[in-house]
Amino acid sequence: MEHRKRLQRERIELPVNRELVIEGPVPPEQLAQLAMHPALDAFRRPRDQHEALVDIAGLDEGRIILVREADTIVGYVTFHYADELERWSEGGMIDLIELGAIEVADEYRSFGLGKKMIQLAFAEDQLENMIVFTTEYYWHWDLEGTKLNVWEYRSMMEKLMKSVGMIWFATDDPEICSHPANCLMVKIGKEVPLSSVEQFDRVRFRQRFMY
Repeated sequence: MEHRKRLQRERIELPVNRELVIEGPVPPEQLAQLAMHPALDAFRRPRDQHEALVDIAGLDEGRIILVREADTIVGYVTFHYADELERWSEGGMIDLIELGAIEVADEYRSFGLGKKMIQLAFAEDQLENMIVFTTEYYWHWDLEGTKLNVWEYRSMMEKLMKSVGMIWFATDDPEICSHPANCLMVKIGKEVPLSSVEQFDRVRFRQRFMY
């Protein structure tokens, strides 16, 4: 299985001679040299999250797309295989990868960086041999910080994922079904074989009569 990792880079000019760099997949040795913005604490302490990003970047399938200002990470997106305790790891599919955490520091949220990072991740057909999925759970959303209600946030996330061709997929996963705002979104790459699509159908539905 080829994990295509071709470094992409984009620059965004900010006022007062400031610049943001969007790049990835970033190798672990480069990530280790960068600092983490102190506001990137949605999932764990910034220092611990930084270590997690370095670990993910070192995986064969792992990829980190980030935004940095100088040597400080101000946003990131992770891609990796699903945790072995989750249903999405069932079947051991080597061409099923999870778009995991997305985080942007508060003061940088007005630049559309989430969308730019995800689009860069899919550039040059890097993920066309993969099924990429993301699980959206309302309890992970920053409703307080964004001042959005659950449905507004859901709409925002759907729009973000649709920007790279990810669409809503049905599933009988209990966590996703536990609240109507939760959802599974998927993009099946154009090089993915039918056998993998069928295997993914068996993973997302344990109750076979549902599909």
